[in-house]
Amino acid sequence: MPEPRTAPVTVPSLSVRKRRAGAEPIVMVTAYDAPGARFADAAGVDVILVGDSVANNVLGYDDTLQVTVDDMVHHTAAVGRARPGALIVADLPWLSYHLDVADTVRNAARLVRAGAQAVKLEGGRVRVPMIEALVSAEIPVMGHLGLTPQSVNVMGGFRVQGKSHGAAEALVADAKAVAAAGCFALVVEGVPGPLGARVTEAVDIPVIGIGAGPGCDGQVLVFHDVLGLGDRTPPKFVRRYADLGDEAVAALARYVADVRVGTFPDDSETYH
Repeated sequence: MPEPRTAPVTVPSLSVRKRRAGAEPIVMVTAYDAPGARFADAAGVDVILVGDSVANNVLGYDDTLQVTVDDMVHHTAAVGRARPGALIVADLPWLSYHLDVADTVRNAARLVRAGAQAVKLEGGRVRVPMIEALVSAEIPVMGHLGLTPQSVNVMGGFRVQGKSHGAAEALVADAKAVAAAGCFALVVEGVPGPLGARVTEAVDIPVIGIGAGPGCDGQVLVFHDVLGLGDRTPPKFVRRYADLGDEAVAALARYVADVRVGTFPDDSETYH
């Protein structure tokens, strides 16, 4: 079992955790409800991301574009009720920060009121005005570059990003821009390992990778991928640590069998 947490993780404590300065790597995982948040926190993760990936993993959608601010508020509040010591970061869903600055701040404020301690948004230099407005409103912001799932239609699918020289240079420039705008941390997804390491060296804020190689300041994975709870083939960058989906089906099948043959409930499970 992990050592008990001595203090809650905060934005200031996380924002200085660069591996080149000797900091321990950051561990982030998604969670979408109170039980998931309790499991993640008990395991010792640093950051719980209430991701818009709730769409694929919980709500049955094919992509993240169907998730609304109301959905994210609902799931953020559930995670918040678990009162984890890990930092709670909530995704701003598609079109909740794309239209204007005031709309962005209002939507982020709803997530904070629900229990988030920071919000995450996708995109590079084009998002600088939104990031600056959020920071001005005292709402901490985590950036997200590389393979950005909300841009799946523009990218033509879930493809590795930054493979050409020009695309790699643009991604590094975007990382510097969002860091300068006030992001306290940055997720980089679906890029070659050397580019993930290069982005990590290019900025002074921690870079958390997902499919970005081992050279980042930390790693993030989806709760359902780690535990084998999904029904999809996991991406190449996922390491499965359990197959709880198969175990759950087997346990439920035993329950079905016991009810049908009459061995459940027995005398010890019946009130007298």
